Amino acid sequence: MVTRSHTVAFQGVDARPVEVQCAVSPGLPAFSIVGLPDKAVSEARDRVRSALSSMAIALPSKRITINLSPADLPKEGSHFDLPIAVALLSALEIIPADAAEGTVSLGELSLDGSLVPVLGALPAAMTAAAEDRSLLCPRASSAEAAWVDATQVIGAESLGDVVRHFSGQSPLPVAKPGEVSLASSTRDLRDVKGQERAKRALEIAAAGRHHLIMIGTPGSGKSMLAARLPGILPPLTPVEALETSMIQSLCGLLDEGGISRSRPFREPHHTASMAAIVGGGKGAKPGEISLAHNGVLFMDEFPEFPRTVLETLRQPIETGEVMVARANAHVKYPCRFMLVAAANPCKCGYLTDPARACSRAPVCGEDYLGRISGPLMDRFDLRIEVPPVGFTDLDLPPSGDSSAIVAARVEQARSIQADRFRETPATRQNADVEGNVLEEIAAPDAEGKELLLKAAERFGLSARAFHRILRVARTIADLDGERDVKRPHVAEALSFRISAKIAS
Repeated sequence: MVTRSHTVAFQGVDARPVEVQCAVSPGLPAFSIVGLPDKAVSEARDRVRSALSSMAIALPSKRITINLSPADLPKEGSHFDLPIAVALLSALEIIPADAAEGTVSLGELSLDGSLVPVLGALPAAMTAAAEDRSLLCPRASSAEAAWVDATQVIGAESLGDVVRHFSGQSPLPVAKPGEVSLASSTRDLRDVKGQERAKRALEIAAAGRHHLIMIGTPGSGKSMLAARLPGILPPLTPVEALETSMIQSLCGLLDEGGISRSRPFREPHHTASMAAIVGGGKGAKPGEISLAHNGVLFMDEFPEFPRTVLETLRQPIETGEVMVARANAHVKYPCRFMLVAAANPCKCGYLTDPARACSRAPVCGEDYLGRISGPLMDRFDLRIEVPPVGFTDLDLPPSGDSSAIVAARVEQARSIQADRFRETPATRQNADVEGNVLEEIAAPDAEGKELLLKAAERFGLSARAFHRILRVARTIADLDGERDVKRPHVAEALSFRISAKIAS
C-alpha cells in the first residue's frame, strides 16, 4: 500500500505542489528518498528516524521508499522533513491516511521531534488554499501563513503534537495572523537645508514611481535626501503587502509572522555582486531588486558598482520582473521597484569646484559618469544636480514643507492613479503605463505638445525618453490636481530630463 501526504517545492515566489508517496514493502531494511532530492532532503531520513525514535516509534525491518512527485522537479530545503514523516506515520497506520492527504505540510524536524521554523510558509499557504487543503507547519511559522485566510493553518510545536492532532486526541487550534506594522520615519524633509529642487524631484518620483538619479559633490545631501524618501511614500496596499511579504517570507525577513505596510527601502553597498543585486546563488534566491519590490532601491555611489551589475538593471526596470537563469534553475521574481541613484560628478567629487577640481577636469567627469551606459541613463525619468550647501545656509531655519505635508500630496496623487487604473491591475502608477493608454491619459495640450516636439528635435530624445517625459508630466498634473496635462507640466518634466551636465 502507498500512502500520501502533500507539500511544496519553491520556484521563486511560486510554491509548486509536491506529492510525497511512501511505500513500505518486504525486503532488506532500507530507507531511501527519490525524486531529485538535494542533500538537505536526502538527510531527512536520519532526522525522521531519530524523531520517531524519540516518540518510541520503531521503523519496521522492511524497505521504506519515499518518492517526491513530480520526480523531475528539483526538491531543495529541510521543509520536506514533516511531510515525509506524515506520509510514513500514515503508512504505519499511526495517523489516518485521509487526514494526511487533506493537508499540505512543511517543517524541519529536530532529532528530539520538535519542529523548527522554515522559510516560505506564506507562499505554501497560498498553494494550500488553491488546492483546497489545510496547511500544517511549525508554530513559529504559522503566524505569517495565517494571513492567507482562504485556508486553515495549523501550527505544531513537535511531531508528537501532529500525531495527537491527526488522531483526535488533542486537536491543535487554528493559527492567527501576526501583527500588522507601519513604521513611521523620524527623518523629515525639513531637516535638509536648501535643495528645494531636489525635494521637488523626490515628491514627483514618489508620486509616480519614477526613477531618479542625483549627481552632486560629496556632502551636498544626496544620501540625506534619499533617506527621507520612505517618509513621503504611502503605505502598501493589501495586495502589495501580500506580494512583498511573499518575497520576504522566502528570505526569512518576516518578524514573528507579522506583515509590514511600510514600503521596502533597500540600499546595497557598491561592492555587492550580481547575484546579490539581481538574485541567484544556491536555489536562485531573490536579490535586492526583488526585495525592493513595491518599494525603493537606493544605490549610492552608483558608478562604483561593477559595470555588469549596472547593465543587468536595464531589463528589470522596463519589465518589472527578473528571470534568474542558472544551469539547474530558471526562476522568475517580481521587481517593480523605484530606482534612486546617487553619484559624484567625478572620481574626486569636485568637478564643478575650480578651486578643488583635479587637473584632469573635465575629462575625469566624462570618464567617471561614462561608467553609466547611455541605455541605462535613458531609463532615469528624473535627473537632478545637487549643488553644495553653503555654510551660511546651515544656520537658516528649516524651509519647505514637512514630510507629512508632502506625503499627503503624494498619497492624493497615487489615489488618483489608483482610480484611473482600477480596471487594469497590472498598471498601478504612471510609470507603468504605456502604449495607447499613455497617449490617451498623458496627451498634452497644443502648447505642451509643441514644446515637447521642439525639445525632442533639439536634444535628440529617444522614443523611450519621449514617453517617460509624458509619464512624468502626467504625474506632475496629478500632483496639481489637474485633469489635463498642460504646457507648465511638460516644461517641468523636461527640466528634470535635460541637463547641461548630466548626459541625456
